[in-house]
Amino acid sequence: MAFSGVPGLALHHPARGQRIAAFFVVIASFLGEYAVITLLNGSTGAVYQIDWPLPFGPALLSVDQLSIIFLLPLFLVAGCVSVYSVAYWPARKHSSAGKLTLFLGIFAAAMVIVVMARNSVLFIMAWEVMALSAYFLLTAEQQSAEVQRVGTVYLIATHTGTMALLAMFSLLRGTIGTFEFPLSHSLSPSVPVASVIIITALIGFGGKAGLMPLHFWMPGAHANAPSHVSAMMSGVMLKMGVYGILRTLSFFDALPVWVGWLILLLGAWSAINGIALAAGQRDLKRLLACSSIENVGIIFIGIGLALVGMQLQAPYLVVCGLFGAFIHIINHGLFKSLLFLGSGVLIHAVGTREIDRMGGLARRMPITSPLFLVGSLAICGLPPLNGFVGELFLYVGAITDGIVAPLPLAALVAPVLALVGGLAVITFVKLYGIIFLGVPRSVEAAHGHEATPAMTVPMVLLAAGCLVAGLAPVLLVRLVTPAVALYGDLAAPVIAKVTSLVPIVPLTIANILLVSLFLVIGTAYLLRLRRLPRSRGATWGCGYLEPTARMQYTGTSFSEMAINVLGAIVAPNRRKPRLAAAFPPAGTRFQYTVTETVLDRILTPIFEVVGLAFSYLRRVQHGQLHIYVLYIFATLCVLMFWRN
Repeated sequence: MAFSGVPGLALHHPARGQRIAAFFVVIASFLGEYAVITLLNGSTGAVYQIDWPLPFGPALLSVDQLSIIFLLPLFLVAGCVSVYSVAYWPARKHSSAGKLTLFLGIFAAAMVIVVMARNSVLFIMAWEVMALSAYFLLTAEQQSAEVQRVGTVYLIATHTGTMALLAMFSLLRGTIGTFEFPLSHSLSPSVPVASVIIITALIGFGGKAGLMPLHFWMPGAHANAPSHVSAMMSGVMLKMGVYGILRTLSFFDALPVWVGWLILLLGAWSAINGIALAAGQRDLKRLLACSSIENVGIIFIGIGLALVGMQLQAPYLVVCGLFGAFIHIINHGLFKSLLFLGSGVLIHAVGTREIDRMGGLARRMPITSPLFLVGSLAICGLPPLNGFVGELFLYVGAITDGIVAPLPLAALVAPVLALVGGLAVITFVKLYGIIFLGVPRSVEAAHGHEATPAMTVPMVLLAAGCLVAGLAPVLLVRLVTPAVALYGDLAAPVIAKVTSLVPIVPLTIANILLVSLFLVIGTAYLLRLRRLPRSRGATWGCGYLEPTARMQYTGTSFSEMAINVLGAIVAPNRRKPRLAAAFPPAGTRFQYTVTETVLDRILTPIFEVVGLAFSYLRRVQHGQLHIYVLYIFATLCVLMFWRN
């Protein structure tokens, strides 16, 4: 997989090299999925030791049940993306296709090593390869000033996180005396640097995961990267940060009380703020990127619930929290990758990312429309699709805590999830309705067309995964049960007792009946349409003699009420024109933008002030040697007088 793009560099036909690379990635993904399924069936995973010449101990590679949770969506998404890229970013049209193909394979392989590494130095090396590969992928269109800007922001964010990880692994090395990962539950929280290790892990890994307030690089990076790269980054790479935090916390046999509550609060903050930011977006891919912040927040809510349950000796919180988090990790990889690939099809067909310039694409794109609808319903957490399964466990855990706990603080998770779910429905009703329903809002939308099979087949596979996981949630439960038992250090009877509280079987029956009802109604409707005589005419315009596309709802107007309520979070920037007469002059415009609060209102002003301060220091750099000698002499005089 890592060297899949190398043959394309040696061939004189870039398109042929791109297809060869896709073939190699698909084969590697198939073999990886086969290995994961074999391990799930009870096979014992091997430990590989590489005796490299570096003085950091042997490089160890291994796979446990926690690793499988992340490898399963990784191989699936990598295979789908490789096939999709051949049609979406063809070498005959894009000169950067060779670079993109090369780094896409390296990117996927680096994430595999991140999940398998059991040596700190090997982990950091794979982590940096992953981070730099993502940078080269998202800056494929490097001639764009906006792409250069978001690439710089991403580099600053990722290397700041890497510095925190270097500090964490250095402290870990000083504590255990080796670069190898400690065994699970082997470290005591009474170690003097335990709190520092946990905090640096939250900073380093939380920034990669997009946990607020370290999320500021995500909207711009995902919006400007090629869509299949965004699918890999959002569907898979963000989970590497989640994996890092889970792996680090597993080193301790107990955790300080504040850790669980902190992660729970950060998860709730990210979920609410992420979906609020998504609701106000006009850019298709920025909306999907902000919703990734929300879903990462839901995952951390589950992790926080489990850690709080460990501290309170509440196994129902541990089991429900871990099941909810692990299932949502897999599900998010499916439906978010589907939506980003769908966004690429839309951009390819219409030529714009602006939602308000689309419309009426359901008739012009009969395959993409239902596939995008599946992803939208799944990400809203609605049955009968897979997004509902993980959140159901979180609801059961929170409601159970509200019933049995004397001080049910964890029960507040339920209203938080309800609020997030309601905002998600508003956001994706807006997204799907404005894009696919109504009439075209621009000339580009009027000429929209369906994508090639190389782009739609990977979407069909991901949508089928969403549907199968929703119709058979017991498969997801069985898949993550070994990881829950390993990570929570729980016995099988305890897990079975708690999972019996979750209505898995009734949910399965209800989902099957719901899908059957949809099929029956849809079939009856299509048969009725065939029997009716065909006629064409204008839609009733509510009394308007000449209705236009501009009379329709836009995405901005649809979500305006929600944005007004959440104005403190979204912080929209409205520029209203001055109207001096009854009829505004030609060219008068109303501008509406959603700002990135952390990046645009906090970090950017700080960097501007620091840059201004350092600009004054440049004045002392004249390039004249005798003046530099004078500086040294003056410094020595000051130090001599200071000493005396």
